[in-house]
Amino acid sequence: MRQLSSLDAQFLNVESARIYGHVAFLGIYDPSTAPGGKLGAPEVKALLESRLHLLPPLRWRLVPVPLGLDLPYWVEDPDFDLEFHIRETALPAPGDDRQLAETVQRVFGRPLDRGRPLWEIYVIHGLEGGRVALLTKIHHSVVDGLSGNEIMGVVLDPEPEGRVVDPTPVTPAPPASLPRDRAMLLRGLRGLPRQPLRALRSLPRTIQGFTDLPGANALPGVPTLSHVYSRVRRTLGSDESTDILEVTKARPPKTPFNGPVSAHRRFAFGSLSLDSVRQIRREFGVTVNDVVVTLCAGAVREWLQERDALPEDPLVAMIPMSVRRRDERGTWGNRISMMVVPIPTNEPDPEQRLRRTHELLRSAKERHSALPASLLTDATAFIPPAVASLAARNTVDILSRTRPPLNLVISNVPGPRSSLYCAGAELTANYPLSVIVDGVGLNITVVSYKNRVDFGIVGDREQIDDAWSFLEGAAHALQELENLKAQGL
Repeated sequence: MRQLSSLDAQFLNVESARIYGHVAFLGIYDPSTAPGGKLGAPEVKALLESRLHLLPPLRWRLVPVPLGLDLPYWVEDPDFDLEFHIRETALPAPGDDRQLAETVQRVFGRPLDRGRPLWEIYVIHGLEGGRVALLTKIHHSVVDGLSGNEIMGVVLDPEPEGRVVDPTPVTPAPPASLPRDRAMLLRGLRGLPRQPLRALRSLPRTIQGFTDLPGANALPGVPTLSHVYSRVRRTLGSDESTDILEVTKARPPKTPFNGPVSAHRRFAFGSLSLDSVRQIRREFGVTVNDVVVTLCAGAVREWLQERDALPEDPLVAMIPMSVRRRDERGTWGNRISMMVVPIPTNEPDPEQRLRRTHELLRSAKERHSALPASLLTDATAFIPPAVASLAARNTVDILSRTRPPLNLVISNVPGPRSSLYCAGAELTANYPLSVIVDGVGLNITVVSYKNRVDFGIVGDREQIDDAWSFLEGAAHALQELENLKAQGL
């Protein structure tokens, strides 16, 4: 058995009839490179069967502790059924990108079955040009961005011929039966004395970094927390510095996508040239991430301008960051932190928008580097498991109905520069889908692959009337920067 961390459990706790905690990748494949020119459910099933022993999270099933007395556990599912997790569907002709997006957003907007391991793969046929799509859904409580890439590295191959993997153990031990409720209740009762100790150990680091937690600047009294921390430090006998990082002063303005979300999603996807992004990076002396965030800021600015809804103040974005160490690879779960950063959506000049983004991100990284890597995990350790679900949903709901803690999520995940293959079929694009919650109804996630950056836009269906416009805006923003480069400005 493996107990979830408090942070892993939060991705379960936030779920409701309208909010889902899973993420997904939409991989587009060219089956012409595969044996027999096919990629379907049988090929995907055979590939996973040969590698399941290298992918333990795919067999994990959630087992809660009765009455929510402690954090839930992962156990190996004794009734694991691979066929249940692999489904096939098809698009009607002509099978264009917008039809694909309609299918994907419907499938993505369905919760995963908690009575099974929390993942599914949909094989989607009927795409233009004979392409095949694989939509892989997996719960965020199981993986973060880097551990998701680890799964991808096991499933996909660098050559169409595949590769030799470590064979399945000759006599694998059969999984034990699911633990009974009584046994889990006793385990939860035994864990009760540890909960205050777990919270107490996290207290100094959490208070020290509290002002950098998402939404903290929306709460009254946050600037006075330095005095609280000073008293706590003296009480615990710590000799750590009492310096508190400056409170982020950017307060998010209200936008059309900052209210309670519905149960339905909009999804749009597209790609831009990674080579162009890298050329702009070199020309202006910034980072690839600076350029990507600038493109997102330009896209959101254009979308809001078209709807006469552009605020005078800059929007505030949450940018996830991995804090997973090399020695933590293969441990699965979540090792992430967050930067909450204003983005210059109020800057009309594209060059100044890029330079301002660079300065804002540089400052945020400096502030973030001074924080403990375990800040989010430490902060969630304070919430008693018995009330964690109610607390998570109520907090998000309250913030969404007042002033939002932030406006949107922007995530940029670096990916491989060379081709990958699934059962011999070449991966030509890899579009991400991520989470939205009450108050934050827009998520832009970008993954680089080969010579392109693949955008996945997820929004609330009631708040976002057209998600494809964001992709057009990002392309316009890239063109503006390329024009500046060509002019030698």
